[in-house]
Amino acid sequence: MKNATPFLYTANELFDWLSARPDFVLLDVRNDKDFANFSVEAPNFFPYINIPYFNFMEDAQGSIELVPKGQKIRIVCAKEGSAKYVADLLCEHGFTDVGYLQQGIVSWGNALVPKKVSSDDEKYTLYQFIRPGKASCSYLLVSKDEAMVFDPSRNIDVYKALAKQHGSKIIRSFETHRQADYISGSPQLAKEKGCKVLASKHDFTGATFPYEPVADGDICTFSKKGPEVKVMHTPGHTMGSTCYLIDNKYLLSGDTVFISTAGRPDLGGRWAEWARELYLTLMLRLRDLPGHVQVLPGHYTSWNEANDEQLIMESLGTLRQHVVAFRLANEKKFAEFIEENMRPQPPVYAEIRKVNIGFLQVSEEEADVMDLGKNECGASNYGKVGVSAEIERVDRRKAV
Repeated sequence: MKNATPFLYTANELFDWLSARPDFVLLDVRNDKDFANFSVEAPNFFPYINIPYFNFMEDAQGSIELVPKGQKIRIVCAKEGSAKYVADLLCEHGFTDVGYLQQGIVSWGNALVPKKVSSDDEKYTLYQFIRPGKASCSYLLVSKDEAMVFDPSRNIDVYKALAKQHGSKIIRSFETHRQADYISGSPQLAKEKGCKVLASKHDFTGATFPYEPVADGDICTFSKKGPEVKVMHTPGHTMGSTCYLIDNKYLLSGDTVFISTAGRPDLGGRWAEWARELYLTLMLRLRDLPGHVQVLPGHYTSWNEANDEQLIMESLGTLRQHVVAFRLANEKKFAEFIEENMRPQPPVYAEIRKVNIGFLQVSEEEADVMDLGKNECGASNYGKVGVSAEIERVDRRKAV
């Protein structure tokens, strides 16, 4: 009997499978340390096991016996080659449905999943791009033949392709702040004909690529009417942190406020000063926004924060009631909360900041390594501020 042949699958296919009801076992063949540091996460739980590649090389039979028999197997490794080796080995030993991830875990780290945010009756289209390997979100706003992107990742071809599907071209790339956890795509877009980068001078002064500074209260528009984009300076996570209010309906909040917490004010090394700015942003600078405004953040902590459509989005009114950062009694209590939740930032963040202003140039391979791993931008340890008694937040998915 001829052995089965393993097949390649993409990171976006993996996300789609894991978002439904996966009928396979995900086998990660990276070493124990890499697996512990960064693993695949998805909206649903799924069978996920780790058997390092070298175990298969040293004891093939013993390792194969650890893989559940009679199951469909999908394999993940660092760069694809190890997964293919294990896939071939499993097929030689009777497994009949085996796939391995194209380009390995790096492709999972770079994958972007577009989700439509705006309703069909609006005269523009707003997309949230979820990056499951980074737990981050970026956005594309399309109006007629023009598009604007917000906090793009390096994978700019995905935004350009979706804009093209709408018969539009990207004319603006907005930055909510100088990112520390991933390398931005704005410097690449600055090279595109007809595309301008807009960002705060507080974060981007000295940038080696062209950009236009934005200031609080600025209104950015499309050339053929369309929705207005209002600039709101919201310092705290960084001194240049900026939110963008689209059509008075959608607040692209960057790392200022998330669904379960606020952005960390300690990444710049001046936590007390920046914590005060963040407190004033939450209590004063966002005070006049109505509660029906939908907050679309730059990151999420876990998939519990997603709604029924798997969008990372919540009304500002709801966040004011349930997020602990909004509920602390005064500036001192807020500072205490920040201090209690501080933790070391990944060392690579300092290097990424340099890349994102143009002070450091890295190869694509180096960028892939720097970008790998979940963000550490929220003002809490993972799980410490989530669906808990401390913030009394209702799990919006439990009714599903």
